[in-house]
Amino acid sequence: MTHRITLIPGDGTGPEIVEATRRAIEATGVRIEWDVHDIGVPALQKYGDPFPKSALDSVRRNKVGLKGPLTTELGTGMRSVNVALRKEFDLYANLRPGKTYRGVRAPVGNVDLVIVRENIEDLYAGIEFDLGTPELARVRAVIEEAAHTKIREDAAIAIKYISVMGSRRIVKFAFEYARANGRKKVTAVHKSNIMKFADGLFLRIAREIAQEYPDIAFEDRIVDNMCMQLVQKPELYDVLVLPNLYGDIVSDLVAGLVGGLGVAPGANIGEDGVAVFEAIHGSAPRYAGQNKVNPMALMLAGVLMLRHIGEREAGDRLERAIAGVVAEGRDVTYDLKADRDDPTAVGTKEFADAVIRRLKG
Repeated sequence: MTHRITLIPGDGTGPEIVEATRRAIEATGVRIEWDVHDIGVPALQKYGDPFPKSALDSVRRNKVGLKGPLTTELGTGMRSVNVALRKEFDLYANLRPGKTYRGVRAPVGNVDLVIVRENIEDLYAGIEFDLGTPELARVRAVIEEAAHTKIREDAAIAIKYISVMGSRRIVKFAFEYARANGRKKVTAVHKSNIMKFADGLFLRIAREIAQEYPDIAFEDRIVDNMCMQLVQKPELYDVLVLPNLYGDIVSDLVAGLVGGLGVAPGANIGEDGVAVFEAIHGSAPRYAGQNKVNPMALMLAGVLMLRHIGEREAGDRLERAIAGVVAEGRDVTYDLKADRDDPTAVGTKEFADAVIRRLKG
């Protein structure tokens, strides 16, 4: 079977790590027809549009995309490319595994967690009102009347909303992922002791959904306590499901526990089957074209992608090959060396070559 997948090279170092990842994925033997399209700054420069219809149609048609890092130019009024893609395809589930690999310098050992972050709602919905606007004055007046409280006139306002539908589908996603991947427990993370209605709703829905999955253990944690426990005893946790803001923060905390964003893959998955896989780190434009950066995060995103399209055995082999190269510590990029100035560090291409040798060996 041949899989048709949209490939978005990205910008900065994106094209280099995408090429390394493409080669590694193809070395598994899975047959893929890549449908290459630009989005973001490269598309803006070529077509005058950061979101060309042909690229969006490709993702919509193929249902699966592999995306290199994309830069949002500051001060241009250009929307965040990543946020725009999530909204365009309703990519409501952000999947962020965090796993320690031998050979990666990490402050905590034996971490194997999966963060499931709601991707659309919460404060990140972008419902904000700026100082000096008539909209702010109207919203402030309504809130003051309804909530019987006074809001300072020099305060901006952001609206947080959490819905039954949004909570239900992200919690079900977490339980379905746990069941499909042999995970044993789901933990709902919240702040319902303070935000009793919004976070309280999320927790109530999580408890209801948990009853539909008697084979998966369920518990909940308050988000600040969760952060402390992840640092002290991450081995107690398995799959975490969180509203948008907490998910963003906690997923980066977990990335720090396993060695940083350079080893952190991610996936954004929608209800109609569209899924876009990516590295979590930025485009690092100052290193563009230098064959220097570590492609491990995007390669691990490729592992997630292969499993998602039903090529689990190939995904497992690719993960083992990446882990083997990193554990050996010879053909790795500078950031994976004990000394970042180690002259034996290899480049992006050579790291991929080493992974491919293991796949074919």
